[in-house]
Amino acid sequence: MLFNSWEFVLFFICIVILFYSIHHRYRIYLLLVSSYFFYMSWRWEFGVLMLGVSLMNFYVTRQFNNEKYKGWWLFITTILSFLPLFYYKYGNFFISSFIELGMFCGFNNNIPLLNVILPVGISFFTFEALSYSIDVYYKKIQEEKNLIKFMTFIAFFPKLIAGPIERADNIIPQFNQVKKFNIDLAHSGVKIFIWGLFKKVVIADRLGLYADPVFNAPELWSSPTLALAALFFTIQIYCDFSGYSDMAIGAARILGFRLMQNFNLPYFAHSIGEFWKRWHISLSTWFGDYLYIPLGGNRVAISRWFFNIVIVFIISGFWHGANWTFIIWGALHGMYYLFEYIGKMGLDRLNLGNLLQVRLYQLAKIPIVFVMVVFAWIFFRASTMQDALLIISKIIHWEGDLWWGSSSVTSVLSILLIVFLFVIQLLQHKKYVGLYDSQSKLPSWVSSLGFLVLLLGISLLGVSSNAFIYFQF
Repeated sequence: MLFNSWEFVLFFICIVILFYSIHHRYRIYLLLVSSYFFYMSWRWEFGVLMLGVSLMNFYVTRQFNNEKYKGWWLFITTILSFLPLFYYKYGNFFISSFIELGMFCGFNNNIPLLNVILPVGISFFTFEALSYSIDVYYKKIQEEKNLIKFMTFIAFFPKLIAGPIERADNIIPQFNQVKKFNIDLAHSGVKIFIWGLFKKVVIADRLGLYADPVFNAPELWSSPTLALAALFFTIQIYCDFSGYSDMAIGAARILGFRLMQNFNLPYFAHSIGEFWKRWHISLSTWFGDYLYIPLGGNRVAISRWFFNIVIVFIISGFWHGANWTFIIWGALHGMYYLFEYIGKMGLDRLNLGNLLQVRLYQLAKIPIVFVMVVFAWIFFRASTMQDALLIISKIIHWEGDLWWGSSSVTSVLSILLIVFLFVIQLLQHKKYVGLYDSQSKLPSWVSSLGFLVLLLGISLLGVSSNAFIYFQF
């Protein structure tokens, strides 16, 4: 059984004590062993799978010195790296789709589904390993000669399960540095970790208590209930995923390592394009660098550029899960992006450029983008396409009374937590609250008091009833 939030905290405290207690020469081994222990605590055989992906990408890149065959070696390592991902994550999707196609054509295909369990975080470490091989192939980075350092880069436990999806040129050089306890970096890491833990166990898990039963049986609920569940899930998935990312970033900083920021106030975005520069930044940049640009990016004809945008968003949706709901979710964002572009072109031709800079117009765009994102999340969370369409239909034909959950107090508390979240994020947006590397405008005692309040909230209101949502991706 993989660690829950609280078990991870205890595990991490032990690693920190050991890390700063032993000689720096042995710390890389501690990180590697503890990372594999952390991952194999769920199922030991998946540690073997991660080891295989790591070894293959490490040794194949050594063949890139042969210019004649380096392209074939990259092709081989790409296929072999993706094979486990496709088998575990997409095998049953393709089998089910083939069965449904056969039934549509009048054939009865009795093909059994695969009896497999998806390895936690397989997409994340696969993408990291491939980004290393591709970067070495194009000579963006030098190949790593030390196998232990490379394996630790892939398995580094803070970001192993749900990202950020790191690049070798950021992490591996940090393994070469002698880490001394840095009080400022550790203080920053503790703050980020506490905020991430609060978002996960206080906000996300509490909202899930309402959203999960509604989405699991949408036919039973009224329009207001479904609409509130869609809003709750929108905040839940953000707090769940960004909460994990913050915990990973904070834990790494306490150990003296800097991971990339994975979320930057995405629900304050003025456009879908900006939203994707703020949401799951490590995945967005990965698809940009290794899919969008190789397809031609925006250096092609407009029709081909439209195709590139849509295909990247569809594949991004498919990356999230082997279900048509994820594909539609990705396609929706692709269409949003293109409609925004076409709309902006039309407004520019009408010489309304000055109007577009009006403050009121800019502020109005934020709730519009937010509503668009909420609508798309319905497809992401729904179990089937039929459920998603049912939810949308029932919301459009507004009727029925609002269900207040297990108690009205719990639902009101959930709403207050959402308000609290947006107030804090508004303060972050205005630079009054510094979290990552920005300086806070508030007095230090106010900031310290605020984090004590968060710790109190975690102890009193934390429910920690669910695994992290992105463990399944």
